[in-house]
Amino acid sequence: MNGDSRHAPVAVPPGGGGATAPAPAPAPSPVARLVAPPRPETRPGAQVAAAAVALVAVLAVWLTYRVFVTTLPGQQLDDLARDGALYGQDSLWRVAEPVLDVVSVAFVVAGIGAAMLVAVVRRRWILALQVAVLVGGANLTTQVLKHSVLTRPDLLPGWYSGNTLPSGHTTVAASVSVALLLATPRAWRPVVALLGASYTAATGVSTLVGQWHRPSDVVAALFVVLAWGALVCALTPASSLDVAPRRRRLPSGEPEPHAFSSPGSSAVAGLMLLGALVTGILAFAGGVRLVDAASVPIGEDVTAYAVGVLGVLAATAATFALLLLVRQATARPQD
Repeated sequence: MNGDSRHAPVAVPPGGGGATAPAPAPAPSPVARLVAPPRPETRPGAQVAAAAVALVAVLAVWLTYRVFVTTLPGQQLDDLARDGALYGQDSLWRVAEPVLDVVSVAFVVAGIGAAMLVAVVRRRWILALQVAVLVGGANLTTQVLKHSVLTRPDLLPGWYSGNTLPSGHTTVAASVSVALLLATPRAWRPVVALLGASYTAATGVSTLVGQWHRPSDVVAALFVVLAWGALVCALTPASSLDVAPRRRRLPSGEPEPHAFSSPGSSAVAGLMLLGALVTGILAFAGGVRLVDAASVPIGEDVTAYAVGVLGVLAATAATFALLLLVRQATARPQD
């Protein structure tokens, strides 16, 4: 008999005719596969519209300068408004001076820091750099235009004060407010737009109260900030787009069909544009009457002052309304 173990007999268990196969192991339960939502894409149409707004704002700066600085009627109207600020100045200056005292280098640094911090907390790294460029670019543009590019021809008799367009204080207030508008989450932007417009208008009107600036200086500054804000929106990258809140996402992670709808923004922007239209028409009508030497119910200088204030309010409302709409459109991912 061979001792090879390959021919050894197989033991049969008692009571059975052969070996039983082991029970199969239970099949593992299927594991749900998590599918990452698609990467958001920018909206080219909205970015083109933002670029168009920026170009229109640049044109508006030039037109403001051309009409109110390089023409005799424009200078007369602007200077009448500055003279009208003398009425009630003592009382109004008590309110205007603290507003203007806020504007400083420290305020600019704090404003940029706050906007960048909001962007960083939201993990919008490129947006954090963009808001800094916005504030720096707008204020640098104002200073270069005022001191190196634009000149004020001596068309009126009396003391020549030099060019003061655009207003530096208004640029600071508006640019910091717009930086916060661009950096904040989608749902907060209507509130930030209203608060920013209110503060900017208060700063602009305060420069008129103190006779620091003419109305055209303030309006031009607003258009400078509008140009830079719209340009930043036009260059919105995919990493800076809005993300739908968790409550507005499907189980797959994709946003719901109306996750990015912003009726509140549309309503606020619409009301601001309506206010800009009404105040703009009143300012234009009053300015035309003054240029035509038509009779006015109050003094010409007081009327011009009121026209200037209305013009500042109209430009402020239009600037923030347009930037609110542009920001919401360019920050919304492509459907």
